Amino acid sequence: MTPHRRIAAALALAAVMAPAPAATAAQPAPEPPHLTDGHGLTVVEQPAWLDGGHRSFSFAVRSTQVPTPTLMTGQKPGQHTVVVTLPEDYDPSGTTRHPVLYSLHGNQDRPDSPWNRQLAERATAGTPLITVQPNGGRSWYSNWVNPGSLGPQNWESFHLDQVIPFVDANLRTIAAREGRAIAGHSMGGFGAFHYAEHRPELFGHLGSFSGGLDLLDQAQRVAVVETALNPASGVPTIGADTVFGPPVWPLDGVWNAQSPAQHVASLRGVGVAMYVGSGGDLLDNPVQAVVENRARRTNLAAAANLRAAGIAHDFVDYGDGSGWARGCTGKHAQFACLQADWDHFVGLLVARSRQW
Repeated sequence: MTPHRRIAAALALAAVMAPAPAATAAQPAPEPPHLTDGHGLTVVEQPAWLDGGHRSFSFAVRSTQVPTPTLMTGQKPGQHTVVVTLPEDYDPSGTTRHPVLYSLHGNQDRPDSPWNRQLAERATAGTPLITVQPNGGRSWYSNWVNPGSLGPQNWESFHLDQVIPFVDANLRTIAAREGRAIAGHSMGGFGAFHYAEHRPELFGHLGSFSGGLDLLDQAQRVAVVETALNPASGVPTIGADTVFGPPVWPLDGVWNAQSPAQHVASLRGVGVAMYVGSGGDLLDNPVQAVVENRARRTNLAAAANLRAAGIAHDFVDYGDGSGWARGCTGKHAQFACLQADWDHFVGLLVARSRQW
């Protein structure tokens, strides 16, 4: 055997006899943040990741402002689920603070429905944005006028005076107007306008996705009353006058006073964006087509009042959806349309906010 072959044979034998390299230890999954009670909220379920992506987690609290919410199927008495989606690079022990988008769900929906998480995760991928989706029940995001035997139903106070400071105390947020946005779909679009109009010092940006914005519109009043009386929106059901009082003249003063479309003056300086379709083909899914068409009418009223007040805003009126997003046909609560709304709004936030 030549010297070269003897060396090669020795190297081959050494390779066979050498111990196998130790397996690399798997990195433990990151723990979700641990939350501390405060601001009238008691944590009854600490955060748990919703999947292996370790971006979104849910937790549950009790609230002194809404101690007994009405319940949809699967919801637990006396508590509120909140879903948070974190940026990919969120570091609970770091020094970086992140802006927050509060997202308000629509009626007959809940913050932990899979589509709400998917909308948030897709729209915020690669951005520094925290998204918070609180329980809104059938609230119309208002402090109810006649809650009766349910006890306090102060949803506006729950979200603005409890959830927001609680999140700022427990997560690494930019706890200031310039680092905070609010948006919502359908009933949640109403809520986003309603909250930003009442507390413009809290929010630098506002988005409405097919929101029902005009309580002077009789079809919109019917929609609110329907959510009160329909068991699919929660049990026990409530009366037509529970949220805003009687919906008929001359007893409808609260309806008029709380209508977002007519009270836009306080939004001066807030980045406002509105998205709505026409409903498209009325023979295709006629219920959702009509609901979106009626929502559009309330958005046109709000846009007209914003223009009259000289308040800058973006209004994306995408009609039958054919030019807006693949799969969007202009219907209400249509995922393809909503994802495009979310994506565009988050893009506006990133483009316009120096700190983001």
